[in-house]
Amino acid sequence: MQTTNTVLMIRPARFAFNPDTAANNRFQQAPLDPETASAKALEEFDGYVDCLRQHGVDVLVVQDTPEPHTPDSIFPNNCWSSHADGSLVLYPMEGKNRRLERSKGVLGVLSERFAIQRTVDLSPLEQQNLFLEGTGSMVLDREHRISYACHSGRTHERALRQFAEHLDYRLCLFHAVDRQQAPIYHSNVMMNVGRQLAVACLDALPHPDERRALEHSLRDTDKQVLALNFDQLENFAGNMLEVHDRDGRSLLVMSRSAWRSLDAQQRRQVERHSHPLVVNIDHIERIGGGSARCMLAEIHLPSRH
Repeated sequence: MQTTNTVLMIRPARFAFNPDTAANNRFQQAPLDPETASAKALEEFDGYVDCLRQHGVDVLVVQDTPEPHTPDSIFPNNCWSSHADGSLVLYPMEGKNRRLERSKGVLGVLSERFAIQRTVDLSPLEQQNLFLEGTGSMVLDREHRISYACHSGRTHERALRQFAEHLDYRLCLFHAVDRQQAPIYHSNVMMNVGRQLAVACLDALPHPDERRALEHSLRDTDKQVLALNFDQLENFAGNMLEVHDRDGRSLLVMSRSAWRSLDAQQRRQVERHSHPLVVNIDHIERIGGGSARCMLAEIHLPSRH
């Protein structure tokens, strides 16, 4: 199934600007007052969790620990992904302090509640400087087993091909750049794929043949495409995630900056397919350089109970 009703979120202990990832994440901005920013991030996080739960989403919250300091632990979707066949995939991370997130007990929490049939550990690729940062690097069409991914310093083709071989996915690879022609660091900031709706900044693909291939793949899998411009990309409108509530109703989760950037016609297009679930995470976006989708690790594993 493309969407899930269950997500895992990491409540931050010391959320902060991360210099280890700032070199190629052009969305990050250092705060003037780090202590206030951390407190604001906690407030936004708790509000986000409450909003999801009020709309019938099952949210598993894991509290981060102060040590070792992992300023980006609030974005758990980069470290691992789970799959309906019981597979858990661990990913090679570029940021050295992000690799520390694996030691914080999250995988133990997962194994207590869910049935993990096998673990595919790609993290040793870090020793070869080959990176693939989970469902940040890849946008997965789980139903059609397609991995959409843009080339970047955090997304290497050799690692992608190992993922595709282990999980039986085919790849749709392309180059994507921002308005300054710098490579986009994660695919999930420029596109999202849901049950029927795909959101993508097609303007970010500089090569016409790759743009056509992406459009054809989306349309061939019966997706309606909502095309974003660069202004909307910069407001994290690509960083959405579709989930569903207890009754199976589709919810498209996004930040308020993303929702505000959409025009009236685009909002109607969203509403034809999903209920828009809009959350305020302004400080987290600005300091962390990630948005609503990055904060959600989808759980597709079968339950132990």
